[in-house]
Amino acid sequence: MSLKDQIVEALKGDGAHAGFDDTVSGLDPALQGKRPQGAAHSPWELLEHLRLAQRDILEFTRNDPGYKSLEFPNGYWPKSPEPPDAGAWDRSVEAFRSDLREFCDYVADESNDLLAPLPQSKSGASILGQALMTADHNSYHLGQLVMVRRLLGAWG
Repeated sequence: MSLKDQIVEALKGDGAHAGFDDTVSGLDPALQGKRPQGAAHSPWELLEHLRLAQRDILEFTRNDPGYKSLEFPNGYWPKSPEPPDAGAWDRSVEAFRSDLREFCDYVADESNDLLAPLPQSKSGASILGQALMTADHNSYHLGQLVMVRRLLGAWG
């Protein structure tokens, strides 16, 4: 298995812990906007944070025209603990999946050098570094989402 294949697998997160699909599937819509006692975020807040951050990193990494960093930290979190409408959860899930596929395709693209410094980066970040950061960030917040679901009685 090549390094690019291994990075794609890390991005997909289907390893030693619950993956994205298992973590977001089957949650009662009545619980999506609930913050359990002792938790800082609702499931909706965590899902949207995952989506917003992953999209931001993807756009930066690809040097998308018109890319502008989100305001930190508020730009990376939804304004409300509740989804704005009944379809918001599913739209966010699909947008996350779509961006993840794009990120994996970008990493796997043979014309991309994983180790080359990104020209748009002031710190010398590379595609590899951005992909590993994304995999780490997603894993961390998916773990939080599992914990919040447990606190809500909606896991396992």
